[in-house]
Amino acid sequence: MNRTSVASLLALAAAALATPATARQLTIDDVTMLSRVGAPAMSDDGHWLVWAQRETDLDADRGRYDLWRLDLTRAGAAPEKLAADPKLDENDPQIVGTTVYFSADDAIWAVPVTGGTPRRLTDFKGGFGGFRVAPTGDKLVVWADRNPGAPTLELPMVKKRADAGAGRTYDQLFVRHWDTWADGTRSQLFVIPLTAQGARGNGRSVMGGLVGDTPSKPFGGGEEVSWSPDGRTLFFALREAGRIEPLSTNLDVFQVPADASAAPTNLTAANRATDTQPSVSPDGRTLAYLAMRRPGYEADRYVLTLRDLATGRSTSLTERWDRSVGSLRWAPDSRSLYVTAEDTQENPLWRVDARSGQVTRLTEQGNVAAVAVGARGAVVVMNSLTAPDDFYRVAPGRAPQRLTSVNAARLAGIDMPAVERFSFKGANDDTVWGYAVRPAGSTGKLPIAYMVHGGPQGSSNNSWSYRWNPAVFAGAGYALVAVDFHGSTGYGQAFTDAIRDNWGGWPLEDLQKGLAAATARFDWMDGGNACALGASYGGYMMNWIEGRWPDRFKCIVQHDGVFDARAMAYETEELWFDEWEHGGKAYFEDPQAFEKWNPVNYVDRWKTPQLVITGEKDFRIPYTQGLAAFTALQRRDIPSRLLVFPAENHWVLKPKDSRQWYREVIGWMNRWTGRATQ
Repeated sequence: MNRTSVASLLALAAAALATPATARQLTIDDVTMLSRVGAPAMSDDGHWLVWAQRETDLDADRGRYDLWRLDLTRAGAAPEKLAADPKLDENDPQIVGTTVYFSADDAIWAVPVTGGTPRRLTDFKGGFGGFRVAPTGDKLVVWADRNPGAPTLELPMVKKRADAGAGRTYDQLFVRHWDTWADGTRSQLFVIPLTAQGARGNGRSVMGGLVGDTPSKPFGGGEEVSWSPDGRTLFFALREAGRIEPLSTNLDVFQVPADASAAPTNLTAANRATDTQPSVSPDGRTLAYLAMRRPGYEADRYVLTLRDLATGRSTSLTERWDRSVGSLRWAPDSRSLYVTAEDTQENPLWRVDARSGQVTRLTEQGNVAAVAVGARGAVVVMNSLTAPDDFYRVAPGRAPQRLTSVNAARLAGIDMPAVERFSFKGANDDTVWGYAVRPAGSTGKLPIAYMVHGGPQGSSNNSWSYRWNPAVFAGAGYALVAVDFHGSTGYGQAFTDAIRDNWGGWPLEDLQKGLAAATARFDWMDGGNACALGASYGGYMMNWIEGRWPDRFKCIVQHDGVFDARAMAYETEELWFDEWEHGGKAYFEDPQAFEKWNPVNYVDRWKTPQLVITGEKDFRIPYTQGLAAFTALQRRDIPSRLLVFPAENHWVLKPKDSRQWYREVIGWMNRWTGRATQ
């Protein structure tokens, strides 16, 4: 397969649309108005592709969703709307037979895949998180937040005391999680019969007394809930709630009869680490799921594991493959699986033989964000640093075939930047990779935006972003540089593990050597005029750089970063993360492990102007960390600015907030690099 074919296709998604006479740079105003395609559903016969597509309603400061479809049997077919009621947000489409099921207005609906008037199926009250229709079409499972042990979806009658106050009481953690205060409810599964009249009533719980959230919170979804092909059995992932749930990453895969005739059975009780994404083969014989090995670690390698449902025997299918599987889909013949897994700044699609475990790469450059599989093969959602999501058909030995150009009109006339990769010898003499992004048509030397990714087990890979978008920084006139320091994903598990108890060590060394390598290689970069910026772990690194690399940058942008490791150890919600990253013990058990890499201990060396950004609903790295960093900057008389988003969590998601974020960030960088006077 031509290794440049996918790169060329993705570049053409934007570059071929530009008209030289009117070409201009990309801005955040462009990005916030782009259409966003969701994960697609495909009919079993491979005829239809259906997805939810988001359009930005800037006046309402939110996204709105419609359902679209594409006829995969007609070459050159154009997407068309399938369900688009302006009063509804149609989302989460699923196809069973010739019917598309979707969610809207706190209900589940159905519409023929060939078109027609949508029909509301459910009448329960109280909202829900998601659903899955059984392959047999005679029932569906709904997950919804209800009180533990709730027998049905029916909401309980609550009698409030006349003198009741507004205070909340708690007896154990979680008190809050991600961006939400705990209210005592849990996401639970309820099965509702589906007939010609709809899916009426409140259904029946299949939880059997289990206490926990399925799908898991805050990021779990439909990939954690699966039907058997005969519709008789449900498989789901759940972390049982213990006394201190924030210390556990022990998700298990459970099996339960859909009629609740027996209690759920834990299929992975022997593994104390994460087991998730259960999926039954089309022939009904094999359960596939992803398994980690080390308890308490969110970034351990996911191994594709198969369980023979007749014998209970399990096989670690990709044990010898030093890559972490991100998602999985069975092929229709049950002989292989389609998976995604990061590899050296890419996130390709792979095929894994279900017997031998042999892995075959199906795409080269680009980020595969979602996969749908049918009788005619696989269709993926794919993007890159310079092109947002579109649909591509993937076949072995052939370049991906582009099916859509969703944002062609909005990207017309925009000249996307050029991306070039580079590598260098980093800490421990290991090869470290990075990329440089150069504005189209630029001349002369450019100031540098040095972007540090979060995670910390993440990657500055070849993918499109609606939050930290390298093309937008290039469009503002900056040479953007990003480095996949030790701890990054896609280079094998040992490289990912190298950041543990080493937050300010090898990663900082990599960043120092990486910037030196980039400025030596690219003569269009102004090495003496650079700003550094990052969020989450990247925000931590900004605070660390303030004290440990204080003379290198003209300015710093710090978003949701750790400022005081001691306070963080007691303020964050998922304790296992912070404790694992600092050696595996609580702060009071090993304070030196936290203090070794604690930015607060070096505030006396801070001198670089810093913009601090935080969200009031961020409970992962609470906004108090940002306030403390801003206080330190102000007390040291260092030029500084604080930006607080009342409605945002660890991420900035609202369109208007996103635009403000970029105005502030680029404005801050312009001020200190001198671009404000140009």
